[in-house]
Amino acid sequence: MDSLEDFQIKVIRSSRRKKTVQAKLIDGVLRIYLPKGLTKTEEEKWVNHMRESFLRKLRLNKSDESLRIRADRLNKKFFNGELEFDIRYVSNQNKRFGSCTPKTKKIRISDRVAKMPWWVQDYVVLHELTHLIHPNHSKEFWEKVNEYRYTERAKGYLIAVGMNKDIEETIE
Repeated sequence: MDSLEDFQIKVIRSSRRKKTVQAKLIDGVLRIYLPKGLTKTEEEKWVNHMRESFLRKLRLNKSDESLRIRADRLNKKFFNGELEFDIRYVSNQNKRFGSCTPKTKKIRISDRVAKMPWWVQDYVVLHELTHLIHPNHSKEFWEKVNEYRYTERAKGYLIAVGMNKDIEETIE
């Protein structure tokens, strides 16, 4: 279910609701809860906004599944499947391709990476997985990351993409 044709939209106005807008998917119907006092124009604006927001979340959830599969494959290949982690795409990470918090074992990958070639995606995920063992960019960290055959090519690609003026600092 990732297109507008796959679900109906039902607008529910509430006199108790003063400022907040909410959307829930219940039995294939996207229910959008709005304050009663909105104009028709404001209602249309909110319905469109909530529909787009909902679709974005659906696509991100689907992408998270494929990201998890990719990370599990790299974990098996480079770490004998020994790493434990939580990984997901995020849409609010614009200055980095990925980040890792070793203490909580959480890895966040910019959703922009999902649109890059597979060998760049693998590199970014492997880079962040390696931070679970080596939190800094030590010699041991780079030895592990450099086991990936496309490391140099991927780093070059990321530098060329230039999401950040200081991109070399982000990936080195």
